[in-house]
Amino acid sequence: MPTPKRWHVIASAVTLLIAATPAVTASAGPTDKDRAGHGRAEWAGTWAAAVTRGNTVGLTETGLNNQSIRMTVQTSVGGPRLRVRLTNLYGQQAIQVGRATIARPNTATADDLSDIVPASVRQLTFSGTDSATINKGAELLSDPVAFPVAEQEDLVVTLYFPVLTGPVTFHGQSRVTNFIGATDLTSAADGAGFTIRPNCCWMFLSGIDVERKATPGSVVVLGDSISDGNGSTVNADRRWPDLLAKRLIDARPEPRTPGVLNLSLAGNRLNHEGTEPGAGGFPGYYELGPNALARLNEDVFPQTGVRTVITHLGINDIWMSDDSPEAIIASLRQINRQVQARGLTSIAGTLMPYEGNGGPGVWTPEKDATRQAVNTWLRGPGRAEFDGIVDFDAVMRDPAQPSRLLPAYDSGDHIHPNDTGAAAMANAVPLKLLGL
Repeated sequence: MPTPKRWHVIASAVTLLIAATPAVTASAGPTDKDRAGHGRAEWAGTWAAAVTRGNTVGLTETGLNNQSIRMTVQTSVGGPRLRVRLTNLYGQQAIQVGRATIARPNTATADDLSDIVPASVRQLTFSGTDSATINKGAELLSDPVAFPVAEQEDLVVTLYFPVLTGPVTFHGQSRVTNFIGATDLTSAADGAGFTIRPNCCWMFLSGIDVERKATPGSVVVLGDSISDGNGSTVNADRRWPDLLAKRLIDARPEPRTPGVLNLSLAGNRLNHEGTEPGAGGFPGYYELGPNALARLNEDVFPQTGVRTVITHLGINDIWMSDDSPEAIIASLRQINRQVQARGLTSIAGTLMPYEGNGGPGVWTPEKDATRQAVNTWLRGPGRAEFDGIVDFDAVMRDPAQPSRLLPAYDSGDHIHPNDTGAAAMANAVPLKLLGL
């Protein structure tokens, strides 16, 4: 949910992206047939990201060509084996993955974000081969690989694309520094070859699963930039879903901890496409994603082991598009019905205040009245329809001026929480709603 001035940051970050790499070697990884001696072993999602089409300018439009990209993610739950999911969902052609590796970051070096522990590098394989093709509009699941993963552990995935990919499928607001460099750097121990280092963007990477002896499934957060982490510290994993994962781990040890999968998209709306313009001159971008209902079958329901969905959307429909309370409530009800129809637990969050954000027309008393009307419905009739309601508004608002965020929780733009505010949001989720 970028503010009216945020698009300049997005555009510059996307334009900065430029890089890639060649190839490496590895042995064929195990397949799901290996699961016979693993007892009740089940796959569970430990990390995931919502993806969109690349934007119309910069590297996300042109793609990678004889380049590598190194990306860091943090798990939520652990297990002895993992598998990685790549995606070309929004691509315009089939793309070739020349090599792919997973490794642990080398925290002993000065550049621990790009450097990896050489002994930890594992080649990812696809049906036993080191390289693979991701068809247009398709996903690619790696073979399982023996790689013990801990709870909330950083992992480094490096992908090499030997030929031009064309427009990328990506997540635009990673809040993590990622690295792009020429040729095959999938096994490079240090980051010297990665000359492009944007604080954004996971490309072609959409999920990591781990194998567990038993699993209570995963919690999916379907949100906008408040959940995507805008306003939180870069490279610190302080988004509120990250902090919720930590709460769950502290409350209940393995193997009863559910994974937390953050499928939020900055700028996402319930009823509008990312490319639609908004108030304050906001131009719209592909990376804001399609409307939330269109995302259910791609971003929510296919997630490995999903059992619970927390929906926190609607504020962008208010400030960007001036939607009515009825339009917002109708979409929230439809999301709830589809989630519950799948046998999943459906939870919604109230909409937080944002007075002071943006220029003229972004916040108005009338728009705040819409927000309050949606919240009144969620606290009343909505509570009877959803399986649970998290009252983020009550926790995050300034008691002295309820149309504003509490200053201690404000990142400075008056709409996104800082790290302290993100912790307050995570603490506001009743764990009993998640089965704990």
